Amino acid sequence: MSVQTISPFRTPDQREAERFAKREAVLSAAVDLFNERGFSATSLDDVAASLGVTKPVIYHYLGTKEQVLLECLTRGLTALEAAAHEAQADHRGGAERLRAFLIRYAEISMAPFGRCVVLTADHDLSPEALLQFRAMKRRVDDALRGLIAQGAEDGSLRAQDPALAAAALAGAMNWIPRWQDPTGRLPPDQVAARLVDILMEGMLVRS
Repeated sequence: MSVQTISPFRTPDQREAERFAKREAVLSAAVDLFNERGFSATSLDDVAASLGVTKPVIYHYLGTKEQVLLECLTRGLTALEAAAHEAQADHRGGAERLRAFLIRYAEISMAPFGRCVVLTADHDLSPEALLQFRAMKRRVDDALRGLIAQGAEDGSLRAQDPALAAAALAGAMNWIPRWQDPTGRLPPDQVAARLVDILMEGMLVRS
């Protein structure tokens, strides 16, 4: 009867899982510092120190400081795009689809990567990265305008100018990280629901 030995060496899957976990830890530490101190005031040395590693470790897993920021921004904007696609696939009326999207928009804006999207200034990015950032934001803005237009078409929303309505709603959503207290009395989901109720009050068509 053969005895099966346990290999002290990690399998390729184990190595990949470990790499993924370390990369996520670096990204999480970076986004928290960017949000707390601002991108310009945060160095990769700061990120490395918060994890007890050296700066080359950050380069190994994510690259330069701007590449780290772009990954954070992409995470936040990808979450917003996914929320928009989910709302567009909803079979309810336009008003309900818009409300669902805005609630998710608010919740994402209060989470680390969404907060980073709002708090990042244009001057934090190189011209090339800024173009990429704006293109991602434009897709979210287009989705918001589309949901408002659909609500106006089916008669569930009052929105004579969907572009203006979208700008007003996006402005309110994007201001959340500047006033919302993560340690406040209301959890993010309640903040989101109550805020969206207030914002949509003037747009709803009453039967």
